[in-house]
Amino acid sequence: MVAETAAATPAPNQLPPLLPALAGMTGLQALVALGLFAPGVLAPRMGIDPAGLGLFTTTGFAVGMAASLYGGVLAGRLGAFRVASFCALAVAAAMLCAMMGSGGAALLAAGIAIGLACGPETPASATILGRLARPADRPMVFSVRQTGNQIGAMAGSLALPTLAALIDPRAGYAVIAALALAGVLLFERLHPVYDPLTRSAGTAFGLGAAWRLLRGDPALRRLALAVFPYSASQLTLNGFFVVYAVTDLGMEHVAAGIALAAGQAGGLVGRLGWGVVASRWVATRRLVALLGFGMAAASALLGLAGASLPFPALTAVTFLFGLTASGWNGIFLAEVARLAPVGRIGEATGAVMVGGFAGLIAGPILLVAIAAVSNLATGYVVVGLLAALAGLSLLGDKR
Repeated sequence: MVAETAAATPAPNQLPPLLPALAGMTGLQALVALGLFAPGVLAPRMGIDPAGLGLFTTTGFAVGMAASLYGGVLAGRLGAFRVASFCALAVAAAMLCAMMGSGGAALLAAGIAIGLACGPETPASATILGRLARPADRPMVFSVRQTGNQIGAMAGSLALPTLAALIDPRAGYAVIAALALAGVLLFERLHPVYDPLTRSAGTAFGLGAAWRLLRGDPALRRLALAVFPYSASQLTLNGFFVVYAVTDLGMEHVAAGIALAAGQAGGLVGRLGWGVVASRWVATRRLVALLGFGMAAASALLGLAGASLPFPALTAVTFLFGLTASGWNGIFLAEVARLAPVGRIGEATGAVMVGGFAGLIAGPILLVAIAAVSNLATGYVVVGLLAALAGLSLLGDKR
């Protein structure tokens, strides 16, 4: 469907350089991460409770799941960087909606807008980077691209609480919106250089086509199932840790942001480090499976012992949590690209990531439900157990 194998595209030695496209798509993910995690980081100052935060994230990921199915198709019709421009505009719209306050209507509108950003961006980036990168280089290239999530989340964890304390919580939303609009200018400059590589007359790709693709490929189907708890585990760190640290662990807001930043640093190290490991020493699929056990252990430790840990030990745990729960994405997407049918990397990525968005939708619901009858600490333990089961399911796959 996409133009990765189209006869009209240039030969490999005539392709435009990989680095600007990689930098642009990494920057796009950083913008989306900033917008996606901002309400969770600002929740204590904005008066957003776990239920309101759950509304934002659940709405965002529900819309994102639907939009993800069409990310590869949109890249085929409009070009990957034109899709990136659309995603950046959606981030700006989400932040403007979030500035309206902590009420349900504002969070619902912000969630819809951020879903339109986070859904198409991964399939669109996979389409262009899968076209430019050699198969042997994909684990590292996709891992570098996925560091955008950590760059955005770390910047938000450190800067947003400070802006909220010194100026106003809404100042953080305004800064993110301005950065997103600047991103549109960059993506439109890259559009004429790179988008002809992926633009084609794509056909519609919806839930039925995604199901047929997964049904016909057991290896892709197992990845789509495993990404459900992996994504939920990542969300417990990125989306709920600040609320958990302030309300359950009794930490100050800025200190909680620093601890979360340590987790994001772990994710940054993991996304780069696991790409190196997968390229040199351990098969990508096996490494993805093993990371499920790592994130399960860190999540359980945070939930069971977080309240008794001194701050340095707690930041070490969040670092290890980020190393695994936020470090798996790059090598996971490289594995999807390896298994995808020829010329259908974008479609396969969108289909598999339906499971990821389902986990991101179910994660907040599960955490809020558990918190209502117990506490968030128990939610960390339960999500960790699900991640361990997912890792176990991938160990036996030899493809």
